[in-house]
Amino acid sequence: MAIVVFLEQREGEIKKTSFEAVAEARRLADAGLGGDVIAVIACAPGQEGGAAQAGAYGADQAWAATSPAFASYQPEGYAAALVAAQQKAQAGLILLTAGALGKDLAPRVAAKLSAGLASDCAQLDLKDGRLVATRPVYAGKAIQQVGFRSQVAMATLRPKVFPLTEHRAGNSAPVSVLEFSPVEPKLTVTKISAATGGPADLTEADVIVSGGRGLKGPEHFGIIEDLAKALGGTVGASRAVVDAGWRPHGDQVGQTGKTVSPKLYVAVGISGAIQHLAGMSSSRCIVAINKDADAPIFKIADYGIVGDAFEIVPALTEAVRKLH
Repeated sequence: MAIVVFLEQREGEIKKTSFEAVAEARRLADAGLGGDVIAVIACAPGQEGGAAQAGAYGADQAWAATSPAFASYQPEGYAAALVAAQQKAQAGLILLTAGALGKDLAPRVAAKLSAGLASDCAQLDLKDGRLVATRPVYAGKAIQQVGFRSQVAMATLRPKVFPLTEHRAGNSAPVSVLEFSPVEPKLTVTKISAATGGPADLTEADVIVSGGRGLKGPEHFGIIEDLAKALGGTVGASRAVVDAGWRPHGDQVGQTGKTVSPKLYVAVGISGAIQHLAGMSSSRCIVAINKDADAPIFKIADYGIVGDAFEIVPALTEAVRKLH
């Protein structure tokens, strides 16, 4: 049974989270699912070269669906390309990342293929030769295990939860053309505004420093930015902050924002509402700074500091800078 992995790209650069999905597909194939691992990219002509990198993470082949319309995300076209890849490979499993693009694309493809879809998975296992997906539900308050009845299974993988393993270090996957039937787009992307919150996209960042309403106003987010810069991280925010217009929506972490799993998550002035915890509770190390000792965020924090953020954060930033 072949496994197809969709590679998310921007201007030809593949997201690391897509390579995490390739590595997981390789692990599943070697563990008993068998078949080739095929990486699929949809992009503008000339931007397909990066797909060859998937070979280092275990892909046997890379297929490129190219179109001038794919310079930006084109939902109907991307879906048609991924359906064509499944049919060509006769794949029994399709993996995507659970970022904004994957969350939009996966249901479209699942509907076309009548495939069962498990979204935002934190773990994939084989039990008696069948795939079982583990995923958080009810805003992370419960964990669900699901199997698949459909002939084709699909799963989106939570970013930075699955290891980025180089199964075949130094290898490149041969890239070939994927033929697909173009479709008339129902929408056209006219402009993309890039986020400026930090050096990396939130879903791919290893370090995130997030601020909440405890900062009292947008003018105080400078201390968050300074700490994030000192740590080599990216700035995040709670929903309350975004709703108040203090930060752009692209910075929002939570159930209605972005789901993140960095190595270090620093929450400053964030009480820990359940919708926020749903988006960051899988972080490897959580540090909470809040003057309210009873704030819910402390229940999941690995380290907690009770005190005034306006005193603690600048002191912490200075201590970090001295370490470099």
